[in-house]
Amino acid sequence: MTDRTGDNQHPDSTENPEQDGDTTAVPPPHERHRPWWHWRRLTGSRLRLAVTTGVAGAVAGALLGGAGVAWRAEAGPFADDRACWGALSRDDVAALFDGKTDIETSDVPITTDRIGSEGPSGACRLTSPRGRRITVEAHQLDTRFGGSGDQWADEFLSARLTPLGGGLLGMASDTRAWLAVPDGCIGRPSRTGVSDGPTVIDMDTGWTVYDDEVDTEARDALARAVVTLVNHYMADQGCTGTIADPVGGMPAPPRFLDEKKDAMCGVEGLPLPAAYKRGGLGRALVTRGDGPVRTCDRDVLFGHPGLRLMTVEDPRLAVLYDRLSLDGAKEPVKAGEGDGRGFVRDDMGMFQAECQTGQVTFLVRADDADRPGAIRALLTRYVAAEADRIGCGPLRLTLPEDG
Repeated sequence: MTDRTGDNQHPDSTENPEQDGDTTAVPPPHERHRPWWHWRRLTGSRLRLAVTTGVAGAVAGALLGGAGVAWRAEAGPFADDRACWGALSRDDVAALFDGKTDIETSDVPITTDRIGSEGPSGACRLTSPRGRRITVEAHQLDTRFGGSGDQWADEFLSARLTPLGGGLLGMASDTRAWLAVPDGCIGRPSRTGVSDGPTVIDMDTGWTVYDDEVDTEARDALARAVVTLVNHYMADQGCTGTIADPVGGMPAPPRFLDEKKDAMCGVEGLPLPAAYKRGGLGRALVTRGDGPVRTCDRDVLFGHPGLRLMTVEDPRLAVLYDRLSLDGAKEPVKAGEGDGRGFVRDDMGMFQAECQTGQVTFLVRADDADRPGAIRALLTRYVAAEADRIGCGPLRLTLPEDG
């Protein structure tokens, strides 16, 4: 049977769900402010991003295709009706595809490089003959801005995702889900005393949704599946214990926020800067529920927010921003002796604080550098308010002189 795992048919938006449109905005003139690995510098333009994404997809498809075996053929490693490294049963997969069982699957086994410098990695793809596709990846998040460029953070720390709760380092929506392997297993090895990013398994349905209408049944199915995948991985590694079904304790999905005059993104004492009032920036969507991160996204286009305010409360995830916190050496932000470090630029401000619970990252990021004054004003007020909210305050930032 023909292996379909190389197909790249997936909707990209609620307006036109059959097109493949993973593009992004043209980089602004201040490109010199971005580090070399920033996703905008790597892609350069909408056309180049489309080509880059297409090539990457083709390579991944070829790798997956080489290991592919049709589920319906019940041959080879999937003769026992299990998929994705043997983790998912036929019923598990059917729950992800509205009860359909004619799903094809292929995977690249989870392996670790010989010296263990990059952590485990593997991939699995589930494909429906009706064009739906789910890609599963196991990988260790690196510490280059949000895991792998900022694209992983854009998608998997989006305000549309709901924390899994129960102390789990993971989130889910109807199009994305991810869960970190607990540190007590082998979730976050350490080399030479330097903490690495956690090992995660994430699931991607292959399209981006911009509104706040989250399908809770689809979200719950992804949440259950990602827990099943992590439990299977831990068992394979000889780890004891299992993670319970988180769905019953998850809050309702987020909805667009009706902001008060002086509570941008629901943060009391944070007014929306006048520069953004004139720009007609879109409505705010804010993470709902207690979890590893609280994100406020506005004006999302192709999965990339025009403005993001984010507080990464879990130190296991905040470690992803260690390198970035050192990026603005010429524009450092200070709060006090030993309180943390950060920077401010025309398009971004960040501060990584040392709190009682460990590292916490505060981030304000715009899609362009047209409103540097607004970024500066937002950063100081946002950090002060959020630090007080989570019990890490007081944090009163001192910014470098403007210009």
